[in-house]
Amino acid sequence: MMKKLVVNENKKLGQISEDIYGHFAEHLGRCIYEGIFVGKDSDIPNVNGMRSDVVEALKELEIPVLRWPGGCFAEDYHWKEGVGPLETRKPVINSLWGGVLESNHFGTHEFFELCEQLDCKTYINLNMGSASVKEMQEWVEYMTASVDSELVLQRKANGREEPWELDYVGIGNEMWGCGGMFNPEHYANEFRRYNNFCRTYDWNAPFRRIASGPNRNDFDWTDRVMKTLMTNNDGRDEMDMINEMTGAKVSGLALHYYSFPRMDHPRGSATDFVADEWYKTLRSAADVEGLVIKHSEIMRKHDPEGQVKLMIDEWGAWYDAAEGTNPFWLYQQNTMRCAQVAALSLNVFNKHSDKIDMANIAQTVNVLQSMILTEGDKMVLTPTYHVFNMMKPHKNASLVESRLEGVEEIGVEGAQIAELFESTSLSRRGVVTTTVNNTSMTDAQELLIEFAELKPEKVTATIIAGEYNAHNTFENPELVTEEDFTDFKITEEGIKLTIPACAIISLQVK
Repeated sequence: MMKKLVVNENKKLGQISEDIYGHFAEHLGRCIYEGIFVGKDSDIPNVNGMRSDVVEALKELEIPVLRWPGGCFAEDYHWKEGVGPLETRKPVINSLWGGVLESNHFGTHEFFELCEQLDCKTYINLNMGSASVKEMQEWVEYMTASVDSELVLQRKANGREEPWELDYVGIGNEMWGCGGMFNPEHYANEFRRYNNFCRTYDWNAPFRRIASGPNRNDFDWTDRVMKTLMTNNDGRDEMDMINEMTGAKVSGLALHYYSFPRMDHPRGSATDFVADEWYKTLRSAADVEGLVIKHSEIMRKHDPEGQVKLMIDEWGAWYDAAEGTNPFWLYQQNTMRCAQVAALSLNVFNKHSDKIDMANIAQTVNVLQSMILTEGDKMVLTPTYHVFNMMKPHKNASLVESRLEGVEEIGVEGAQIAELFESTSLSRRGVVTTTVNNTSMTDAQELLIEFAELKPEKVTATIIAGEYNAHNTFENPELVTEEDFTDFKITEEGIKLTIPACAIISLQVK
């Protein structure tokens, strides 16, 4: 039976923030070292230590923002150990992720160098768990101040004359867990204290402050943290005015959400799985929509004007580490199931872009649901990479009203999911982009796209398709790629097409 996608291209619902397509790089496994940073003396081609093939691939994605240094690693990270000449930097143990030696050769200067090469926004998660207010305050001064204080002179001596542009700071990470096992009120009050000393040195370019939000469906955390953060105390009018002028008020609450075939361990293989695990993973991914709605409702109760947005700064699929690799390094392959998780999630985020200002997939290279895998001087782009590339036109476009009709639920017992997911946007140039993913492992779906007034004249489309467990390897790096799609018809009713099983299709219509 043919399904229908009804698009009202005349009804704009708000802008889709480009930062929804953000990324995350943690000092974990081979994400930073080997994956992104190889050092200036490496035989692998690089620019100032950043491997050129990875940077060029990420530039093609036009990644909008990069989060660093963690994650849980952020709560063990002390920034002064990662500045100055490499030979003087203090190596430490990365006790969270396998007990390996952290050289600190990739630090503050290297992070900003990477972001400048990528031309992306910067998001630094500050250490609140094991660092003092003074340490945090000094790091922000080192990065962003321009007057010649001792710290600024130190920065200049280390090779950076001008202050960097800092776009986002996270004040604490997973404070309910690895960040210090806080209860909500304790964390929220500590946030207020740390944030008070997290100075803005350039009032013309204040950075946005993000509080540590809930894990998955912990609605109680959201309720109690927001209540404490948003409560105004008597006698604070002057401080409120200063916060307003300097942008020092909290503007984001970080939600962390991973998709699993099963909640308990082992989670299952990234490549060797059956229908039950396919549908349970996609059902897990789809469940984020209900959490976005519920957490946002709780946030609006304490923040009726909606000044604080959800920042889903860790999300993605999580399976068992690949056989033969360090289990603490979280290295996993990336199949069409991952492509479905990415497309489904991004379609949901687009649909709720009035509530979500940023999302950061975990992680960029060699860890969890990564964009890129590397091995020595070899590099391969994953199916997830191709989904992000396919969905670039949605960035900063206007979400428009759209709905699916006739769609049924499929799957297995306990994991039913809609056959199709979609989101549709309108660019400033008047191009309508719609992205649709078919969640069925086995069945193609016939679809009619119907517009309110638009009579399609020019349609271009691409597809990402393959067997349910298809994935790219160093031996076969282009098994799953984005390809041109021409199997559609423009009719008086609209656009008719058939979406193969497991596939994701994007159409651009004028």
